[in-house]
Amino acid sequence: MITLNPKQEKLKQQVSSHWKFGLFLLTELPMGLVAGMRLRHIDENKCVTSVPFKWLTKNPFKSIYFAVQSMAAELSTATACLLAVQGHNPSVAFIIVDLKATFGKKATGSVYFTCEDGMKAFDAVNKTIETGEAQTATFKTIGKMKDGTVVSEFEFTWSFKKQPNELYILFAYIFVSHHR
Repeated sequence: MITLNPKQEKLKQQVSSHWKFGLFLLTELPMGLVAGMRLRHIDENKCVTSVPFKWLTKNPFKSIYFAVQSMAAELSTATACLLAVQGHNPSVAFIIVDLKATFGKKATGSVYFTCEDGMKAFDAVNKTIETGEAQTATFKTIGKMKDGTVVSEFEFTWSFKKQPNELYILFAYIFVSHHR
């Protein structure tokens, strides 16, 4: 178990608020808002997201479209990564570098994606900061309907990279602009 820093605690509280998370979706991920994605739970270890089965999320086969499932599945891993990178100086950026998915059953009801690999994000961020080297981590998330039926499984690989110190960037800008 780890102790979250103040910025991580603040983010956790913000994304746990239904209306603040909706505002985040509106400004940063509008298709998630349209699809009805929700963040159901987040802590250092686990993140649960959901997406409803409705007219806007269905495909011609009367199940949730695979791309909609992918979006909600990615959110369950990305939110853990976002929590892990908060409040570090120098900051750490992350980006998805690989995706694998399997679809076992038709998603004919709301799907809940559970990722229990949150500590991998914290470990990757810490190693990135310690070594200065980019790190990758793979996060598994499983999509189930309310009755427990597994409909899809995803593996997202995220790359974490230390960002240059803002002071360094400022000095570099000043140096370059004065030596032209």
